[in-house]
Amino acid sequence: MTLAQAPHGFLSPTGVEIAFLLVGLVTLGAALVTVTTRQLVHAALWLVVALGGLAVEYLLLTAEFIAWVQVLIYVGSVVVLLLFGLMLTKAPIGRSPDADSGNRWAALTVAVAAAVALVWVVVDAFRTTWIDLDGPAAGTTKVTGASLFRHWVLPFEALSVLLLAALVGAIVLSRKAKADALPAAPGKEGAR
Repeated sequence: MTLAQAPHGFLSPTGVEIAFLLVGLVTLGAALVTVTTRQLVHAALWLVVALGGLAVEYLLLTAEFIAWVQVLIYVGSVVVLLLFGLMLTKAPIGRSPDADSGNRWAALTVAVAAAVALVWVVVDAFRTTWIDLDGPAAGTTKVTGASLFRHWVLPFEALSVLLLAALVGAIVLSRKAKADALPAAPGKEGAR
């Protein structure tokens, strides 16, 4: 029996599984630094590392399309939006004592309980599921698109209508707030 034909188990990890574990540990460390640092800009930059680590995990699971969506949307858009928000609101660049609410132990307890529950549910759900990395690619654009538009077309379209409604609502609210904030023209007030 060759190595490729040997039964797969937890005690015989492959190189991809070892890389997955190492990248997962780096991602977990970056996520922990993100939520524990007191400097907001550093938290945003560590968030980039954590989200980038998730993209690498998707690549290791042969889900190339999802990995690039992760990079483009989350790393490219959300983090840039967060950094612009920090810059435009004139948030403190250095240590921020306002970033600590004093509820660290309660937050840690809830975080550990949520992590244990999530790991338990995922391990229980996928205990006997193995991803065949040598088989046909399951995360390519063709496979993902076929699944998305065959089985999930109605939720996909409902989400697009919801996002369009939110965009129109944001435009309406910003125009109304802008109209309320504009002062009256100097020549118009005397004419009344």
